[in-house]
Amino acid sequence: MAVDTFYVISNQQKDPELETAGFIRDYLERKGKKCIVQQREEGTLAGNFKYTDAKRIPEGVECVLVLGGDGTLLQAARDLVDRALPLLGINMGTLGYLAEIEHRNIRPALDKLIEGEYSVESRMMLRGVAYHQKRKLLSDIALNDIVITRNGRLRVVDFNVYVDGVFLTSYTADGIIISTPTGSTGYNLSVGGPIVAPQASLMLMTAIAPHTLNSRPIVLPEDVEVMIEIGSSHSTDVDGAEATFDGDTSVKLNSGDKIVISKSIQKARLVKTKNTSFLEILREKMNR
Repeated sequence: MAVDTFYVISNQQKDPELETAGFIRDYLERKGKKCIVQQREEGTLAGNFKYTDAKRIPEGVECVLVLGGDGTLLQAARDLVDRALPLLGINMGTLGYLAEIEHRNIRPALDKLIEGEYSVESRMMLRGVAYHQKRKLLSDIALNDIVITRNGRLRVVDFNVYVDGVFLTSYTADGIIISTPTGSTGYNLSVGGPIVAPQASLMLMTAIAPHTLNSRPIVLPEDVEVMIEIGSSHSTDVDGAEATFDGDTSVKLNSGDKIVISKSIQKARLVKTKNTSFLEILREKMNR
């Protein structure tokens, strides 16, 4: 279906004067389409979002164009998840797996959207809920990963892992990554985790610098519940641990605290304008 109404979110560091956003708006308006550029209003954000207030996006918007990199697209996906709007990432950084359109290819990509030559992929997201005893500390979602790491000085932390209430294993490590297939090419990849086609629906668990010779990443079904309990500290000066959602929202955890991670009922919707397969994209990125 051809797209007639667009909304543009632009990373302030990578498009400080909204030059690229303005170019896109002018180009689309010359084509007879409607395009709204999100205006930056410093100090006015308040609500359950970080960068984009979904309530300010008018009804009738059919596609959100996200200018920046993978981080900007992750932020937009989390902020707008309740609106279920299709997102197209335009990469203005150095390396992007999610933001598939390079700056030089903006015009052809917009033409494809106008002509209806695109597809929309649904991507699995995670829901994580952190607890201190029975008190909820934080609940949030992630498109890439939820990472539990040490907080403070260089030291290892004990993690006890349960799957569907059954004890699986304990790690003594710098941290643990619970990743979606989309996030498999992120932090998970950098610590030796497996690469998974992003359209899959499963969970990856990878320890960060585990203090053992036989630790391996674990692939889990999509419908399980993973609980990670923070074990006792190896230091008398306790700094605790920290759980981070897509490298953004975070919550501090102490010994005995838990985080429960499961598949979110919400999904991200990403626009694809290329017929390039995941393997071709992977080959291109890895050969850079």
